[in-house]
Amino acid sequence: MSEVGEALGTAVEGGLIARAVEPAAGEAGGGHTGEAACLNCGTPLAGPHCHQCGQRGHQHRTLAAFFHDLLHGVLHFEGKIWRTLPLLLWRPGQLTREYIDGRRATYVSPIALFLFVVFLTFAAINFAGGSIDLDDKVNVGGEQVSTRTAEQRLNAQIRQAQDRRGAMVQEGVPTTGIDSEIAGLRRALQTVEAVKNDDLGALAQSVGPGNSLTTKSTGNNFDALWQRAKANPELLIYKLQSNAYKFSWLLIPISVPFLWLLFPFSRRFHLYDHTVFVTYSLSFMMLALAVATAGAMYDFAPLLVVPILYAPLHIYWQVRGTYGTSRLGGIARTALLLVFACVALVLWAFAMIGLLLGD
Repeated sequence: MSEVGEALGTAVEGGLIARAVEPAAGEAGGGHTGEAACLNCGTPLAGPHCHQCGQRGHQHRTLAAFFHDLLHGVLHFEGKIWRTLPLLLWRPGQLTREYIDGRRATYVSPIALFLFVVFLTFAAINFAGGSIDLDDKVNVGGEQVSTRTAEQRLNAQIRQAQDRRGAMVQEGVPTTGIDSEIAGLRRALQTVEAVKNDDLGALAQSVGPGNSLTTKSTGNNFDALWQRAKANPELLIYKLQSNAYKFSWLLIPISVPFLWLLFPFSRRFHLYDHTVFVTYSLSFMMLALAVATAGAMYDFAPLLVVPILYAPLHIYWQVRGTYGTSRLGGIARTALLLVFACVALVLWAFAMIGLLLGD
C-alpha cells in the first residue's frame, strides 16, 4: 500500500504544479452569482466571475465541493484537459499548430500538460517498480554482497596475502606478484569504503593510478561515476526512480536544437515553434511510457507493444500538421527525429547519472 500511496501522491503533486502554471481561461464555469459583490476584493459582480480579480462569485462551503475542487485542480476536470487529450493522441499536429497560432484558451498549455504527465508517468513507474533494497551492495567475485561483508572479506584476504608475503621474504623469494595482489586488494577495499561512505572523490582515487579527481579530467570523472554505478546498481535505480521526474524538463532544451536542425534555414519556423512541438511530443511519449509500464506490470502485451508501434506514426502526424510538410518530407523528418530522440535520451541519461551520483 505504501507504493500505491506514493504513486498517487506523486500524481497529485504533478497535477497541482501543472495547475499552478495553467491559467483558467476557457474552462467551463461552475460558480453562480449568489453574491452581489466579490468576496475577495469587493468589486460588484456582473457575471459568474469577478472581472477585477477573477474569483468566482459564489463560493461553496461543503465537503463535496472541497473534493470537487481537488479533482478539478489535479485533472482540470471540467475544462481544457478533455479538449486537449484527444487532439494530443490523434491529431497532434493540429494541437501544436493551433497553440502556436494563438488559440490557447481552449487547450492546456504545453508546459502544464508536460508537468502533469511527467508526474503521472513516474508515479506509474515507481508503483510498477515496487520497493528497492537500499542496503549498499557491491560485486565481489561475481556475488552481490553488502559493503560490510565485502570489507570483512577483503580485510581477511589482505591479511592472508601479507602473511604469505612475510613467508616469501623469509625464504628469499621475490615478492613482486604478491605485492601487486595486495595493492589490488587495497584498491578494492578503498572502492568498497567509498561506496559505503558515498564518497565520489575517494572512489575516483580507488579506480586506479591517474584517475584521481584532482586531475580535473572529465573522462576520469566519468570513470568514477561508472564505477560507482556498477558497485551499487540498486542505489542508482532507486535514485533514478525517485528523482528522474525532477530533471525531466532537461529533455526539452536537449531536444529543441535537434528539431531546429530539420529546418535550419527556414524563416517560417522559430525556436518557440520547436519548443511547443517538443513539449507536446514529450507529453505524449510520457503517456505512452505510462501505458507501456502498465502493460509490462500486468503482463498484457497489447498495452506494451501498441505505444511503441504508434510512437513513430504520432511523430509523423505531428510533423506534417505542425510544419505542413509533404508526405515524403514528413517521413524523412520522422526518421531523423527518431534517431535524434535516441541521442537526446542518451544525453539526458548521462546528465541524470552525473547529477544523481555526482552530488
